[in-house]
Amino acid sequence: MKSQSLFALALAAAVSIPALADELADPVPTAKPGETINVHAPLTVKPPTTLPDGGWFTSAEMGAITTSGNTTGTSFTGKVDARHESANWSNEYIASGYFKEDEVTTDDGHRVKQRSAERFTLSAKAAFKLLQEGKRAFVLGSHVDDKFGAYTRYSSLAVGYGSQWYKTDDKTLDVEIGPGYFHGVHSIGESESGVTVRGAALFRWAVSPSAWFVQNVSVERGTSNTHSIAETSISTKINGTMQMKAGFSLRNDTSVPADKKNTDTQTSLTMVYSF
Repeated sequence: MKSQSLFALALAAAVSIPALADELADPVPTAKPGETINVHAPLTVKPPTTLPDGGWFTSAEMGAITTSGNTTGTSFTGKVDARHESANWSNEYIASGYFKEDEVTTDDGHRVKQRSAERFTLSAKAAFKLLQEGKRAFVLGSHVDDKFGAYTRYSSLAVGYGSQWYKTDDKTLDVEIGPGYFHGVHSIGESESGVTVRGAALFRWAVSPSAWFVQNVSVERGTSNTHSIAETSISTKINGTMQMKAGFSLRNDTSVPADKKNTDTQTSLTMVYSF
């Protein structure tokens, strides 16, 4: 209930702040024939209308919660998203981390700090632009190290085809599909690997000139496990370089040890710096 209340409060704030920030915001960028819309638009405060060759667009976000009193603990989440655009390639590199540490009382009455969550994620994607606008071929590699997850390590490699299915002045929908391969290590030490089929969809909506809604979903289906990730966020402009972002993410695996749950969720409220 506490995480749901936090997310609801964050959404309410994110919806109300755009009205105050609209005077500082620029119109939603649109592309003229032959130009390229900034693929990093949902994460930048003031995106250019077009991208120059070799252009880099990077955002860094961070959020932390510290509690004391009857419950003592600290949690931290951070993410760096760097994207590079050229005439023929769109490349993306993401690194993120999350950890949680609580203070607990042992059987002998001592208060000690105990780590209850620790996850690090790395991914890189290279997409080659095909002749038709919005069409691309891509290769994607990712690795997750999750000390307390159903999979303590999960690595995957996928190739495929992507297309922009829907595009208006304020909304886009991009879809990807292709084969892949994964290797994972369960929390009980057993490992498994195999061929997968990966599908993904990314929906972006410029709610106002100063607020973005983003929904990202990916599913990797293999012979022994189906690995799914869903990320929902709404971000709103604070000033020329800062945003406030409320997010909710869900990770699900169908094949997990008996002592682990299939689904992990995370609710966050972070500050995002774009440059």
